[in-house]
Amino acid sequence: MTRWAAAVEYVGTAYSGWQSQSHAPSVQAAIETALSTVAAHPVAIAAAGRTDTGVHAFSQVIHFDTEAQRSAYAWLLGTNSNLPEDISLRWVQPVRGDFHARHSALARRYRYVIHNSRARSALLGGRATWINWTLDAEAMHRAAQALVGELDFSAFRGSECQSTTPMRCVTDIGVSRHGDFVVLAIRANAFLHHMVRNIAGTLIEVGQGKRPEAWVGEVLASRDRTRAGMNAPASGLYFVAADYPDEFGLPETPDFWLP
Repeated sequence: MTRWAAAVEYVGTAYSGWQSQSHAPSVQAAIETALSTVAAHPVAIAAAGRTDTGVHAFSQVIHFDTEAQRSAYAWLLGTNSNLPEDISLRWVQPVRGDFHARHSALARRYRYVIHNSRARSALLGGRATWINWTLDAEAMHRAAQALVGELDFSAFRGSECQSTTPMRCVTDIGVSRHGDFVVLAIRANAFLHHMVRNIAGTLIEVGQGKRPEAWVGEVLASRDRTRAGMNAPASGLYFVAADYPDEFGLPETPDFWLP
């Protein structure tokens, strides 16, 4: 039995999220079907994180176990040949038996992409959130610093969240402008359900000038979801990567190309 790790890139628009669902297509089910075809036996996978309906990924890490004798290239080429065009493996490699895509991760990184332009983009539909009101990215960045640290993120927690604790440790968060794009980048040990989208929706209100910068810290301290901003659309959210100890020897994630 060999344990393999792989990185998955996908556009989540057509899927009900990462996790397999009995009533709707999922990214997990598509990958398991493709891997099972290559392995010639049923293959189950575990992932670094779960993404919601319409959320995308640049380098979602998975692992799977199999007795099938295949080369890394055969897994990569064969699996991609059996996947739809909006899902692709970026790399595949064997790993130690104690590696776990979820439990071995030290942190996860997300990016929320806003297309901040007077006119909507036909090419970016479903790939970024369009806001035609000019945003103050610098104010959003300053306000976001109130969220750094090991804190209670109840105010940014989705109602369907199943986590036993609202405590999460955000190590880095930043908002920056790149031409017509405003990008929120955030790294934490783990995330609550809808946490990044709720943070993005709250920071957008600051960027629009509807709320002062200090409001974000006040929302956090309130632990009250009704005090925060909107749950920003899924179309702008990307699971960028998960970070692992060097001992597992996984490839480094290249710089994200969007924007």
